[in-house]
Amino acid sequence: MNADDEPRVTITAIAREAGVSVPTVSRVLNGRSDVAPDTRERVEELLRHHGYRRRGSRTVRRANLVDLVFNDLDSPWAVEIIRGVEDVGHAAGVGTVVSAIHSESSSTRQWLQNLRDRASDGVIVVTSHLTPPVHAQLRRLNVPVVVVDPAAGVPGTDVPAIGATNWAGGLSATEHLLGLGHRRIGFVAGPTHLLCSRARLDGYRAALEHAGVPLDDRLVQPGDFYHASGFAAGAALLELDNPPTAIFAASDQMAFGVYEAVRRRGLRVADDVSIVGFDDLPEARWASPPLTTVRQPLVEMGRLAARTVLRLAQGETIESPRVELATELVVRDSTARPAAG
Repeated sequence: MNADDEPRVTITAIAREAGVSVPTVSRVLNGRSDVAPDTRERVEELLRHHGYRRRGSRTVRRANLVDLVFNDLDSPWAVEIIRGVEDVGHAAGVGTVVSAIHSESSSTRQWLQNLRDRASDGVIVVTSHLTPPVHAQLRRLNVPVVVVDPAAGVPGTDVPAIGATNWAGGLSATEHLLGLGHRRIGFVAGPTHLLCSRARLDGYRAALEHAGVPLDDRLVQPGDFYHASGFAAGAALLELDNPPTAIFAASDQMAFGVYEAVRRRGLRVADDVSIVGFDDLPEARWASPPLTTVRQPLVEMGRLAARTVLRLAQGETIESPRVELATELVVRDSTARPAAG
């Protein structure tokens, strides 16, 4: 007898075991919201336990689609994550639906409605806060979730999170500049609401403290990971009465903005001001001069997130709720010893 000939558990049997009506089980299967949370959880657990299959389908809610959700998509950083997710998806025969949504917005509500209409095997949320209402909706739909670079910490033990060693990366970038002899080191920070941004700043501060270099708050400028904010921050740092001899930007895009600020002052990158970035985007090696940066394994982060969410979709248990992949300093030509005098 092949798998398709095996006896299938019925909705009636599930309802009897759960102590609810058949229409209640049907509402759970269809993702309806008018079911008490405790009842929904009990029914969903029985459906998983019995491996309930809809007639004419292999498994419950297997859509062969994974949703990949960003706050925005206008970044080479996002492209690298997408590459990693699609690598795994293609190998598994699973498509990727890429969306840009914002918390508690109409786009979020529309996305959730689309999810109810077409189903999904899992959701990967990138650099965004998984709000309790959205998480609750996904639980009702029985859709597993993985978060990449969570904005506000690990969302919960039932939501795996994938990140990188941002603190160690910030430390190594600053130690590199200190090792070259720099003592006035500027820092261009990322968005303060993101854990990864705060960790990179903390790594910068820790390196200065370990080297006995006092932290000058004027050397820390705000940014948002994008080119324009790097340019503005770089210009502000170079206008100081005692400007830095080196600048560490918390993203490659901001580092490229600092490049432009340095050039507009008639200065030269490395010869006059050393610059370090963070990410190691493909264009970092083609910059002029090539950018010294902290390599963040963006593609592998996407791959791991995809593998994790597909494992959850198959009912597997994830051993660790939080995984951090190692960063690595890549030294190129944008850093040098400080100019004499």
